[in-house]
Amino acid sequence: MGGVFETREGGGAVVALDGIEISILRSLAVQLLELIGPGEPEPAADADPLAVLFASDGPTEPPSDPALARLFPDAYGGPGAAEGQGEGEEELRARSAEFRRFTENDLRTRKREDALAVVRSLDGLTPDGEGAALLELTEELPLRWLGALNDLRLTIAARLDISYDDESAALFRLPDDDPRKPMVMAYLWLGGLQETLIETL
Repeated sequence: MGGVFETREGGGAVVALDGIEISILRSLAVQLLELIGPGEPEPAADADPLAVLFASDGPTEPPSDPALARLFPDAYGGPGAAEGQGEGEEELRARSAEFRRFTENDLRTRKREDALAVVRSLDGLTPDGEGAALLELTEELPLRWLGALNDLRLTIAARLDISYDDESAALFRLPDDDPRKPMVMAYLWLGGLQETLIETL
């Protein structure tokens, strides 16, 4: 199978991972969980649902960490956006802040659940005598993994300051003693996993 996802008989996806790959994937997913941060505290069982809904406003400012800014970008804005929409920059910022306030907490929860699904499915794997374990993803797990792989690649891209995929080709040619090389290799490997998982879906 060679460390790429293939279609599973009966639906879903399957991939063979060795102990090192399992360890790397698990470590990256745990680091992603730490980056995203803890979830919102659970409301009391007798709490008024309407009050909980209106009390759960999220942040209005984009994150200062470049990786988090990639994971939680502004909904409005970007180069030339104000001109294209006939709006001023301040108005776009205000719309982005309002959108973020009502959506970021839910988005964080989904990203946290995706990363946690990766950790839990890897925790159940034990390599066999040949040093590989078969990971089978069924039901909602392929989409959870797809979300987490995408978030991991966005995070690493932010750390490496990669903005376009063609820049990753230049990074691939880095000398082995370059301190960025392990992150580049992880970025490219996760891209291969992501691409083959998409193909199975």
